[in-house]
Amino acid sequence: MNLTLKIWRQKNASDKGKMVDYKVNDISPDMSFLEMLDVLNEQLVYKGESPVAFDHDCREGICGMCSLYINGEAHGPDRGVTTCQLHMRMFKDGDTITIEPFRATAFPVIKDLVVDRTAFDRIQHAGGFVSVNTSGNTIDANAIPVNKHDADDAFSAATCIGCGACVATCKNSSAMLFVGAKVSQYALLPQGKVEATDRVLNMVKQMDEEGFGNCTNTGACEVECPKGISLENIARMNTEYLKASLKG
Repeated sequence: MNLTLKIWRQKNASDKGKMVDYKVNDISPDMSFLEMLDVLNEQLVYKGESPVAFDHDCREGICGMCSLYINGEAHGPDRGVTTCQLHMRMFKDGDTITIEPFRATAFPVIKDLVVDRTAFDRIQHAGGFVSVNTSGNTIDANAIPVNKHDADDAFSAATCIGCGACVATCKNSSAMLFVGAKVSQYALLPQGKVEATDRVLNMVKQMDEEGFGNCTNTGACEVECPKGISLENIARMNTEYLKASLKG
Protein backbone atom coordinates (compact mmCIF):
# COMPACT_ATOMS: atom_id res chain seq x y z
CA MET A 1 0.00 0.00 0.00
CA ASN A 2 1.06 3.57 -0.67
CA LEU A 3 -0.09 6.02 1.99
CA THR A 4 0.01 9.69 2.89
CA LEU A 5 0.61 10.38 6.57
CA LYS A 6 -0.30 13.66 8.23
CA ILE A 7 1.66 13.59 11.49
CA TRP A 8 1.82 16.04 14.38
CA ARG A 9 5.43 17.21 14.83
CA GLN A 10 6.43 19.15 17.92
CA LYS A 11 10.06 19.58 19.01
CA ASN A 12 9.34 19.95 22.71
CA ALA A 13 6.66 20.94 25.21
CA SER A 14 7.08 24.66 24.51
CA ASP A 15 7.10 24.36 20.71
CA LYS A 16 3.93 25.36 18.85
CA GLY A 17 3.90 22.23 16.69
CA LYS A 18 2.34 21.55 13.29
CA MET A 19 1.07 18.83 10.99
CA VAL A 20 3.65 17.52 8.50
CA ASP A 21 2.91 15.33 5.45
CA TYR A 22 4.91 12.19 4.68
CA LYS A 23 4.67 9.49 2.01
CA VAL A 24 5.28 5.80 2.70
CA ASN A 25 5.23 3.16 -0.01
CA ASP A 26 4.99 -0.61 -0.24
CA ILE A 27 3.41 -0.99 3.18
CA SER A 28 2.24 -4.55 3.83
CA PRO A 29 -1.35 -4.94 5.08
CA ASP A 30 0.04 -7.43 7.63
CA MET A 31 2.22 -4.79 9.29
CA SER A 32 1.13 -3.34 12.60
CA PHE A 33 0.59 0.40 12.72
CA LEU A 34 3.76 0.89 14.74
CA GLU A 35 5.75 -1.20 12.26
CA MET A 36 4.55 1.16 9.55
CA LEU A 37 5.85 4.08 11.63
CA ASP A 38 9.14 2.21 12.03
CA VAL A 39 9.42 2.11 8.23
CA LEU A 40 8.78 5.85 8.05
CA ASN A 41 11.40 6.54 10.72
CA GLU A 42 13.98 4.43 8.89
CA GLN A 43 13.41 6.58 5.83
CA LEU A 44 13.70 9.80 7.83
CA VAL A 45 16.91 8.70 9.53
CA TYR A 46 18.38 7.66 6.16
CA LYS A 47 17.63 11.18 4.89
CA GLY A 48 19.25 12.74 7.96
CA GLU A 49 15.91 13.98 9.33
CA SER A 50 14.58 13.65 12.86
CA PRO A 51 12.45 10.50 13.35
CA VAL A 52 8.90 10.76 14.66
CA ALA A 53 8.80 10.21 18.43
CA PHE A 54 6.02 7.92 19.65
CA ASP A 55 5.44 5.86 22.78
CA HIS A 56 5.69 2.07 22.70
CA ASP A 57 6.99 -0.80 24.79
CA CYS A 58 5.49 -4.31 24.79
CA ARG A 59 3.73 -4.05 21.40
CA GLU A 60 1.33 -6.72 22.65
CA GLY A 61 -1.57 -4.61 23.94
CA ILE A 62 -0.51 -5.06 27.56
CA CYS A 63 1.54 -2.10 28.77
CA GLY A 64 -0.68 0.82 27.68
CA MET A 65 2.24 2.87 26.36
CA CYS A 66 1.16 3.29 22.73
CA SER A 67 -1.21 6.22 22.48
CA LEU A 68 -2.01 7.59 19.04
CA TYR A 69 -5.10 9.45 17.87
CA ILE A 70 -5.60 8.05 14.36
CA ASN A 71 -8.11 9.59 11.96
CA GLY A 72 -10.01 11.09 14.86
CA GLU A 73 -10.16 7.93 16.97
CA ALA A 74 -8.08 6.84 19.95
CA HIS A 75 -6.04 3.82 18.84
CA GLY A 76 -7.55 4.01 15.35
CA PRO A 77 -10.54 2.52 13.52
CA ASP A 78 -10.45 -0.99 14.98
CA ARG A 79 -12.16 -1.94 18.25
CA GLY A 80 -10.82 -3.74 21.30
CA VAL A 81 -7.20 -3.13 20.31
CA THR A 82 -4.39 -0.76 21.21
CA THR A 83 -2.40 1.13 18.58
CA CYS A 84 0.29 -1.56 18.55
CA GLN A 85 -2.36 -4.21 17.77
CA LEU A 86 -3.87 -2.17 14.94
CA HIS A 87 -2.93 -3.61 11.55
CA MET A 88 -2.59 -1.83 8.24
CA ARG A 89 -5.27 -4.04 6.71
CA MET A 90 -7.73 -1.63 8.32
CA PHE A 91 -6.65 0.97 5.73
CA LYS A 92 -6.75 1.09 1.94
CA ASP A 93 -4.14 1.80 -0.67
CA GLY A 94 -3.97 5.56 -1.28
CA ASP A 95 -5.47 6.49 2.07
CA THR A 96 -4.48 9.62 3.94
CA ILE A 97 -3.98 8.90 7.64
CA THR A 98 -3.96 11.66 10.25
CA ILE A 99 -1.88 10.83 13.33
CA GLU A 100 -1.98 12.99 16.45
CA PRO A 101 -1.05 12.59 20.12
CA PHE A 102 -3.70 12.07 22.79
CA ARG A 103 -4.89 15.59 23.52
CA ALA A 104 -5.88 16.73 27.01
CA THR A 105 -4.78 19.48 29.37
CA ALA A 106 -3.66 16.79 31.82
CA PHE A 107 -1.68 15.01 29.04
CA PRO A 108 0.78 17.70 27.81
CA VAL A 109 2.79 16.87 24.71
CA ILE A 110 6.45 16.09 25.39
CA LYS A 111 7.56 15.63 21.78
CA ASP A 112 5.74 14.78 18.55
CA LEU A 113 3.28 11.99 19.46
CA VAL A 114 4.55 11.43 23.01
CA VAL A 115 2.46 12.82 25.88
CA ASP A 116 3.07 13.00 29.62
CA ARG A 117 0.59 10.66 31.31
CA THR A 118 2.12 10.81 34.79
CA ALA A 119 -1.17 12.34 35.97
CA PHE A 120 -2.49 8.76 35.97
CA ASP A 121 0.45 7.69 38.14
CA ARG A 122 -0.31 10.40 40.68
CA ILE A 123 -3.96 9.31 40.83
CA GLN A 124 -2.80 5.74 41.46
CA HIS A 125 -0.43 6.90 44.17
CA ALA A 126 -3.31 8.74 45.87
CA GLY A 127 -5.17 5.53 46.62
CA GLY A 128 -4.90 2.84 43.98
CA PHE A 129 -3.34 0.26 46.28
CA VAL A 130 -4.02 -2.06 49.21
CA SER A 131 -1.88 -1.82 52.37
CA VAL A 132 -0.99 -5.31 53.57
CA ASN A 133 0.79 -6.34 56.74
CA THR A 134 3.44 -8.78 55.56
CA SER A 135 5.19 -9.22 58.90
CA GLY A 136 4.31 -12.90 59.27
CA ASN A 137 0.56 -12.29 59.42
CA THR A 138 -0.33 -12.88 55.79
CA ILE A 139 -3.45 -14.87 55.00
CA ASP A 140 -3.84 -17.26 52.11
CA ALA A 141 -5.70 -15.63 49.22
CA ASN A 142 -8.29 -18.40 49.14
CA ALA A 143 -9.13 -18.10 52.84
CA ILE A 144 -11.82 -15.45 52.22
CA PRO A 145 -14.72 -16.53 49.99
CA VAL A 146 -15.52 -13.99 47.26
CA ASN A 147 -18.77 -13.92 45.32
CA LYS A 148 -18.12 -15.11 41.75
CA HIS A 149 -19.94 -12.15 40.20
CA ASP A 150 -17.91 -9.68 42.27
CA ALA A 151 -14.66 -11.47 41.44
CA ASP A 152 -15.44 -11.38 37.71
CA ASP A 153 -16.32 -7.67 37.82
CA ALA A 154 -13.13 -6.92 39.78
CA PHE A 155 -11.01 -8.78 37.26
CA SER A 156 -12.76 -6.98 34.40
CA ALA A 157 -12.01 -3.61 36.01
CA ALA A 158 -8.40 -4.66 36.62
CA THR A 159 -7.84 -5.20 32.88
CA CYS A 160 -7.51 -1.41 32.50
CA ILE A 161 -3.99 -0.74 31.20
CA GLY A 162 -4.05 3.02 31.84
CA CYS A 163 -3.44 3.97 28.21
CA GLY A 164 -5.59 7.10 28.41
CA ALA A 165 -7.82 6.40 25.40
CA CYS A 166 -10.84 7.25 27.55
CA VAL A 167 -9.42 10.71 28.23
CA ALA A 168 -8.41 11.30 24.61
CA THR A 169 -11.81 10.41 23.21
CA CYS A 170 -13.88 12.32 25.78
CA LYS A 171 -14.84 15.86 24.75
CA ASN A 172 -14.33 16.89 28.39
CA SER A 173 -11.08 14.92 28.73
CA SER A 174 -12.58 13.04 31.64
CA ALA A 175 -10.59 10.34 33.44
CA MET A 176 -13.61 8.90 35.24
CA LEU A 177 -13.50 5.55 33.40
CA PHE A 178 -9.87 5.08 34.41
CA VAL A 179 -10.45 6.11 38.02
CA GLY A 180 -13.71 4.16 38.15
CA ALA A 181 -11.90 1.01 37.05
CA LYS A 182 -9.15 1.45 39.63
CA VAL A 183 -11.65 2.12 42.43
CA SER A 184 -13.85 -0.80 41.36
CA GLN A 185 -11.16 -3.43 41.29
CA TYR A 186 -10.60 -2.85 45.02
CA ALA A 187 -14.14 -1.93 46.09
CA LEU A 188 -15.46 -5.30 44.95
CA LEU A 189 -12.97 -7.37 46.94
CA PRO A 190 -12.57 -7.82 50.72
CA GLN A 191 -8.93 -6.69 50.58
CA GLY A 192 -10.06 -3.26 49.39
CA LYS A 193 -12.76 -2.65 51.99
CA VAL A 194 -10.43 -1.44 54.77
CA GLU A 195 -9.20 1.64 52.88
CA ALA A 196 -12.28 2.11 50.70
CA THR A 197 -13.32 5.49 52.14
CA ASP A 198 -9.93 7.17 51.87
CA ARG A 199 -9.21 5.56 48.51
CA VAL A 200 -12.13 6.95 46.55
CA LEU A 201 -11.99 10.39 48.18
CA ASN A 202 -8.26 10.75 47.55
CA MET A 203 -8.30 9.41 44.00
CA VAL A 204 -11.21 11.61 42.91
CA LYS A 205 -9.58 14.63 44.56
CA GLN A 206 -6.31 13.95 42.71
CA MET A 207 -8.20 13.45 39.45
CA ASP A 208 -9.78 16.88 39.82
CA GLU A 209 -6.46 18.50 40.75
CA GLU A 210 -4.84 17.09 37.61
CA GLY A 211 -7.30 19.02 35.46
CA PHE A 212 -9.43 16.22 34.03
CA GLY A 213 -12.98 17.17 33.09
CA ASN A 214 -16.31 15.77 34.25
CA CYS A 215 -18.06 12.78 32.71
CA THR A 216 -20.20 13.64 29.67
CA ASN A 217 -22.38 10.50 29.93
CA THR A 218 -21.98 9.93 26.18
CA GLY A 219 -20.16 6.62 26.60
CA ALA A 220 -17.44 7.31 24.04
CA CYS A 221 -14.81 6.20 26.56
CA GLU A 222 -16.20 2.67 26.76
CA VAL A 223 -16.42 2.42 22.97
CA GLU A 224 -12.79 3.48 22.43
CA CYS A 225 -11.35 1.58 25.41
CA PRO A 226 -9.13 -1.23 24.07
CA LYS A 227 -10.10 -3.40 27.04
CA GLY A 228 -13.82 -2.63 26.94
CA ILE A 229 -13.97 -1.23 30.48
CA SER A 230 -17.66 -0.80 31.31
CA LEU A 231 -19.38 2.46 32.26
CA GLU A 232 -20.70 0.53 35.26
CA ASN A 233 -17.37 1.27 36.89
CA ILE A 234 -18.10 5.01 36.80
CA ALA A 235 -21.46 4.37 38.46
CA ARG A 236 -19.76 2.24 41.10
CA MET A 237 -17.16 4.94 41.75
CA ASN A 238 -19.93 7.53 42.17
CA THR A 239 -21.67 5.23 44.65
CA GLU A 240 -18.44 4.65 46.59
CA TYR A 241 -17.74 8.40 46.58
CA LEU A 242 -21.22 9.22 47.91
CA LYS A 243 -20.92 6.64 50.70
CA ALA A 244 -17.45 7.90 51.62
CA SER A 245 -18.64 11.53 51.65
CA LEU A 246 -21.56 10.70 53.98
CA LYS A 247 -19.15 9.02 56.39
CA GLY A 248 -17.35 12.35 56.65
